[in-house]
Amino acid sequence: MHTFRRSAALLALTVGSVASLPALAADELHYNQISLRAEVSQEVARDQMIVTLYTEEQNTDPAKLAADVSTTMNKALAQAKQVKDITLRQGSRNSYPIYDTKGQKITGWRERAELRLESSDFAALSKLTGELLGDLKMGGMDFAIADPTRKASEDALLKEAVSAFKARAQLATDALGGKGYKIVNLNLNSNGYPQPYLRAPMMMKAAGMDSAPVTPEVEAGTSQVSMTADGSIEVLMQ
Repeated sequence: MHTFRRSAALLALTVGSVASLPALAADELHYNQISLRAEVSQEVARDQMIVTLYTEEQNTDPAKLAADVSTTMNKALAQAKQVKDITLRQGSRNSYPIYDTKGQKITGWRERAELRLESSDFAALSKLTGELLGDLKMGGMDFAIADPTRKASEDALLKEAVSAFKARAQLATDALGGKGYKIVNLNLNSNGYPQPYLRAPMMMKAAGMDSAPVTPEVEAGTSQVSMTADGSIEVLMQ
């Protein structure tokens, strides 16, 4: 009976020792690990121009008002379609009542409709904008990074970020006196591309108020974009 108990205890100890081996192996995977971060950046040109134009009218007859706004917008659309490499998007369109001084009786209606123009050809879009300002008003002029440019810059930054991470990993390995390293994990993240850059409102108004067609000045500028490489390495010691 005592022999059986001793055998059972020995078996339990042996099984417990074997079960602890995976835990020890897991601990060894994290031995000599270092977390590193590298960041690279570059200036990217805002190569897409975005112009928002609008018409706003009022009338006591809502049906006639809607017809007048549609006529103005259709004329602008037809003119814009004649220019190559310009993307047209119709923006918001809404109408609302106008009340008397007491705010009780509707005395008329006001309606506003927007037209959005996008292009990488700044000269063509600027010229078209100046022509359309004869019938429409300037709502805004923005500059952004076009999708093909964004993708190209992301690809270039990704390679640079990986190279920067590897250089920092080698530097850490040398500092610890290691014979080499292996990457345990690596995450690459773009810090995002900036929202379109809004042009100064006063400069836009000056172009819109001029009775003759005006070609708005264009100053797109650049934006700084970046890519980070976060990860950890395991240093292999001598």
